[in-house]
Amino acid sequence: MIYHSRTTYAVKAMCALWDISRAAYYAWVKRMDQPSPTAERGQWVAAAYAASHQTYGYRRIALALARTQPVRVNAKAVLRLMQQLGLRSVICGRKRPHGLRLQQVEHWYPNVLQRNFTAQQPNEKWVTDVTYIRTRTGWSYLSTIKDLYDGFIVAHVLGRQNSQGLVHRTLAQAQQRETLRAGLILHSDQGSPYRAPAYFLFAQRHQLTPSMSRRGNCWDNAPMENFFGQLKGEALHRVKQPTFEEVQQLVDNYIHFYNYERIQLKTKQTPYERRRLFL
Repeated sequence: MIYHSRTTYAVKAMCALWDISRAAYYAWVKRMDQPSPTAERGQWVAAAYAASHQTYGYRRIALALARTQPVRVNAKAVLRLMQQLGLRSVICGRKRPHGLRLQQVEHWYPNVLQRNFTAQQPNEKWVTDVTYIRTRTGWSYLSTIKDLYDGFIVAHVLGRQNSQGLVHRTLAQAQQRETLRAGLILHSDQGSPYRAPAYFLFAQRHQLTPSMSRRGNCWDNAPMENFFGQLKGEALHRVKQPTFEEVQQLVDNYIHFYNYERIQLKTKQTPYERRRLFL
């Protein structure tokens, strides 16, 4: 933030605002021009892959690097680098039908949130997920983002397909409505839309910190699961076999009620009241 705003505001003042020493800031700026160790190791991996006539997998490349490079690179790190570079042994991959694109590189993130579901201010920690809702003509899918400071639902999109596009539209809606603070933690499960390149690029562009639940552990994203339970129990289960359009109306009405009218027992306020008082 300081670097991108340096032509508008004084660096000294911004460092004082965020309690960062100027020496640390300028040291960071100096490191920006230095080559990344990851980039150098990526070059090593690419060279070893080419030398093997594209036949080596990540384990053999790790063994080859141990013979030729001064710094040891473990096999798991080699695997990540090969995935980022799109490298794959020509003899170990399964054949794909003609015309299909190769699988996109997936991104995995550590569990940064660690079930710490409290926040000190709005847009500090968000949780997100997609839930299935049955309609008369099949399943519909609701993608939602919830702010952990006040429980406010900052974005929601209902779609007929559970896809990367559904999640991306939810992120775009949140961006339009809220200020995306650098470092904002965005926590999800390990679903494929959250591992997709588009999700990774959105987080990079807006300096967000992605976080993922452990595999098969719904408690790591309990606030989002809790909201979905309330939505279905208090609104959706009242209507049997609704159409997609009826589900859309029910969801929109309930989320408006939830944000602006439904009093939370913990705070004795609605999410909007708590949000407004902070702002």
